[in-house]
Amino acid sequence: MAEHKRVLSRRRLVLRRAARAFAALVVLGAGAGVFVYFKLDGNIKSVDIDSRLGGARPPAATDGSFNILVLGSDSRAGDNASMAGGNTGDTARSDTAMVMHISQDHSHAQVVSIPRDTLVVRPDCVDAGGRTVPGAKRAMYNSAFETGGAACAVKTTEQLTGLRMDHYLQVDFAGFARVVDAIGGATVTTTVAIHDKDSGLDLPAGEHHLDGQQALAFVRTRHGVGDGSDLGRIELQKQMVRSLLKQVGGTGLLTNPVKLWSIGDTVTKSITTDSALGSVNSLVGLGQELKGIGPDQLSMVTLPVETAPSDPNRVVPQQPLSDQVWTALRADQPFPSAVVSAQPENPAQAAPTAPAAAPSTAARDSGRGGPKPAPKAGAAH
Repeated sequence: MAEHKRVLSRRRLVLRRAARAFAALVVLGAGAGVFVYFKLDGNIKSVDIDSRLGGARPPAATDGSFNILVLGSDSRAGDNASMAGGNTGDTARSDTAMVMHISQDHSHAQVVSIPRDTLVVRPDCVDAGGRTVPGAKRAMYNSAFETGGAACAVKTTEQLTGLRMDHYLQVDFAGFARVVDAIGGATVTTTVAIHDKDSGLDLPAGEHHLDGQQALAFVRTRHGVGDGSDLGRIELQKQMVRSLLKQVGGTGLLTNPVKLWSIGDTVTKSITTDSALGSVNSLVGLGQELKGIGPDQLSMVTLPVETAPSDPNRVVPQQPLSDQVWTALRADQPFPSAVVSAQPENPAQAAPTAPAAAPSTAARDSGRGGPKPAPKAGAAH
């Protein structure tokens, strides 16, 4: 009997110690979770845009739809210098601009790429230092970010589109490359070889799985494919967005909190947001709202533009197609078929073309080699 009591006593002691150890692990795990949460929260850079925009803004939608302005900055600061060919200029423009409209039921997204060389009316802005930056009647779209920062980019976009930008997301060169690496790269298919010494991209025709640096070169390349214009580069950027969405969906990132937290340090260090998105909880909440949107639920167009009468290297919104794009988004409706059918071709997936005809004898004899082509719209940096 005494032996039986001793066995029970030893069992109770083992169970008590196991319970204490488990409780300690729970406490330590909770503490680690709190540490990770605050670490990620501290990574996020946010800007208070609303306080600098004033009250003269398009009304916010009341049907559940919302809009996000996504900017890719060409800043050369910090790690970006080496990714920009060593250029260390102290200015930054919005190298890439996309207006993302999320549908009322959050089941679909429409994205409009705005060519950076589009001439627009830039309103008076208040910069990060509280100074008023005078507007301009004819300014390149991407100069708004350089002139007045994120708030000016948002205000200019709202004036151009008539849409309220509910949120703002910004990523620079280095941040984009880090995020692509964190999610496992991106796969693209090209039907032509791409060789661009400026971006450093060198791809034969075929399917390629790109790492972060290669993906960055892909979305920056221009001279190595197509007609060398910014409009061709935008088509590569659209292809990359679809590839990244497919990659994210394949990893279950938006539906798996463990995976989301595992790359959270990289993602949160790589983006700048508006203040409403400037927390882990807000970003996770946004991810949950968008988790049902994959490549098949994404519609992407480039804002229809035409060569500016005043400058062959700039473009202006093409009417009436340009207004039809923004009207569709304001009504939470699909893009009109006329807009979709007028979209530029993706130069990386272009059909082979026949060799160009040789210049005429008269042209060769003139010593000019034939007439020179007109400058390409959007071709200037």
